[in-house]
Amino acid sequence: MFKKGLGFILATALTVMPGCTDGTPLPQTTDAASTSAPVTENMVIHTEGETHIALSDSAITVNGEILSGDTDNAIYGAKDIIYYKSGKDASYGEGTETDAHTDEEAGEHVVVHITQPGIYRVSGKLSAGQLFIDLGDGAKNDADAVVTLILDDADITCTVAPAILFYNVYECGDKDVANATAIVDTAAAGANVVIADGSTNTVNGAYVARIYKEGTTDKLHKYDGAFYSKMSMNISGGAKGDGVLNINAANEGLNSELHLTVNGGNITIAAQNDGINTNEDNISVTTINGGSLTINAGLGEEGDGIDSNGFLVINGGTVITSACDRTPDGGIDADRDILINGGTVMALGNQNGTVSANSKQNFRQLSVKNAIPANSAVKLSDGDKTLIEFTAIKSGTALVLSAPALENGKSYTLTVGGETTNYTTGGGFGMGNMQPPIDGNFQRPNDMPQGNRFPTVPEGLDEWLNSAEIPEEIRTWIESMRDMASQPSDFGTRSEMPQPPQDMPQVK
Repeated sequence: MFKKGLGFILATALTVMPGCTDGTPLPQTTDAASTSAPVTENMVIHTEGETHIALSDSAITVNGEILSGDTDNAIYGAKDIIYYKSGKDASYGEGTETDAHTDEEAGEHVVVHITQPGIYRVSGKLSAGQLFIDLGDGAKNDADAVVTLILDDADITCTVAPAILFYNVYECGDKDVANATAIVDTAAAGANVVIADGSTNTVNGAYVARIYKEGTTDKLHKYDGAFYSKMSMNISGGAKGDGVLNINAANEGLNSELHLTVNGGNITIAAQNDGINTNEDNISVTTINGGSLTINAGLGEEGDGIDSNGFLVINGGTVITSACDRTPDGGIDADRDILINGGTVMALGNQNGTVSANSKQNFRQLSVKNAIPANSAVKLSDGDKTLIEFTAIKSGTALVLSAPALENGKSYTLTVGGETTNYTTGGGFGMGNMQPPIDGNFQRPNDMPQGNRFPTVPEGLDEWLNSAEIPEEIRTWIESMRDMASQPSDFGTRSEMPQPPQDMPQVK
């Protein structure tokens, strides 16, 4: 277990509550201060008493003293990085030689171990190394096991594993799927990152393929992201919010095994696979409350911009995501609800996840016949006023747009590469009336059965679904019909419309 001293006092100041908490539905707002997760100004960040870690390829220092190799110290250095070893057979793990590294490559890396709670300001450059935060086996259940990393012009490269890895800190979340909800408060999480004002930080990281516990196929290690936390994690900006964090990932970019909350800062991610991933099935919540998030994902064989195995909730900030342009991946994707309650969202891919009708902010979800070309300018405007504008990093056929000023029943102009399409947003469920795709040229596929015409979605359908006592099989059928209406491109591939239950129960 960790030692308690000054670090403990500082960590206690940061601990707002004893665990992640569920909340009530969010009010309709774009003000991050009214959302369920803490914003930067609510965090207690001290300068007095911080521990300063200055990275260097020649001599790493801690508060001006050379980093020690004594494992009894709160911070120490070692050549003991966790990585997937080359030359192993199938009994070792699930990786291939592509995922593996030699002892010589791994041995070039210095691991900076942080073993006590506290606030650590990190600066300088480490060309082959890792920050490894491990407060001991009991930390997961100890609300005092809290670490805050302040990244202040830090540059870390690791070619065999994540460059920053939160291994054992306090876990404020609950992994009981019965308690899963889209609204969580991670204020008490043990893993916290602050992007210092005026700083530019770079994390170049690899990953660790699944390694088995010896003699079993149980997981011993598996860390998919360049910036990785085994516990729930918060990322925030400073008071000005102008700090920059660049993540370049050999696999996935920014990962948490349970919840991830982004409160601020300017974050850019370039990832071979998913840009952001939270991976507890049907439970994880990725929450974005503020800041600027730009993701270029799927640079390899596949990858979503943001992929939550549970929920995705966007309450504020600016979110620009691009997915792999060669696969059916999305700029945003979640296994459960995607809620857009505020902020500005531009998500491009080939198959975005369906945004929930329970979102508090209007959105437009488009599926187009001809792909939006890479490097084309995309603009959504209201007369002379531009609401959303970005450059498509790569091509895609599915687009989600949302902004605070987007209204129902109002005409807008979407311009892609200089070509414009006018449409009107409608009421009911946020996606509006079905309009022609961007090129204005939607043609009924020749192989589409004549009976499969676009269903007309009645106004107020979702309000009725939320209030009526409807048997589950009927609800599922109605929702599938509604979802088809939101994805016109699907009509070219479906052989038949969803069929109602054979024994139609009575609806109360």
